[in-house]
Amino acid sequence: MLHIILYAIVPIMVVMLAGYISGKKGIFSGDDAKKFNKVVLDYALPAALFVSIVDASREMLIKDIKLSLISLVVIMFCFMLVYYIYSYCFKSLNKADGAIMALICGSPTIGFLGFAVLEPIFGTTPYVALVVAIVGIVVNAIGIPVGLSLLNASKSQAASNGKKTSIWGPVLHALAQPVAWAPILAVIWVIAGIPWPAWASPSFDLIKGANASMAVFAAGLTLSAVKININWQGILGTILKLVVMPALLLIVGIIFKMDPLNLKMLVVAGALPPAFSGIIIASEYDTYVATGTSSLALSVVLFMVFCPLWIWITEISVKAFL
Repeated sequence: MLHIILYAIVPIMVVMLAGYISGKKGIFSGDDAKKFNKVVLDYALPAALFVSIVDASREMLIKDIKLSLISLVVIMFCFMLVYYIYSYCFKSLNKADGAIMALICGSPTIGFLGFAVLEPIFGTTPYVALVVAIVGIVVNAIGIPVGLSLLNASKSQAASNGKKTSIWGPVLHALAQPVAWAPILAVIWVIAGIPWPAWASPSFDLIKGANASMAVFAAGLTLSAVKININWQGILGTILKLVVMPALLLIVGIIFKMDPLNLKMLVVAGALPPAFSGIIIASEYDTYVATGTSSLALSVVLFMVFCPLWIWITEISVKAFL
């Protein structure tokens, strides 16, 4: 666990703190954070998503269909649960706010921390790559396009003063963005069984290297430009992410008799902090930034407690029920 804290969590806190201090000292501003996020959202993140998915294989996706289906159903259920709670249970919020929180607290940051957290615990094995790839496809190729469609639909409805708008307009607008079509294209590539040439990856690797570092730095910069807002909405988002999602993955995995090792890895993957891509999108759309970013910062800190807790709970559950 110390290895995870030092090699996965501490770097996030250091880079986020660097962004926060830079903002407070006036080296960068909140407008600069939006520019950084645009680079990440339009270039670095799509490149990272595309390369991480095309490295998978069709055989990998069907090797454990139970893992794929449970990941899809539970993660997207949690995604929509967060969306409906924040869209309809808080009078001060709207559907756009709900979509942002779904993109943040309804998705684990598998692309940033998947290997960094799972490999020290379970070893560098193909099984770790399998879980990271499948969860990554669910979060990035399904979650992000759905979230963007919900966000654009809300924005379109607000712009039309509540008049009924076409359902396809927001969907097409979402799919036109690189962060949405890049992972979908990668999934199609994998399903088609087309081998990805090794020589092509370095062309993506250079820009994708800016993905995690720039996103986390911009998150810190955003925090410096807004009032940190640790309220019940932010705390609830942390609970939904760090407690509800891994709990549902564990319960459903036990009910359907998942492979014990896959189940352990999937629960830890589900307990990862919220997706940084959600913060990037929130900043780009200037929607629910303060609470969303605060919830993410709180979740990153609390993950140091919940990660070993879920490992222990899953170990006991596997021995008792599988």
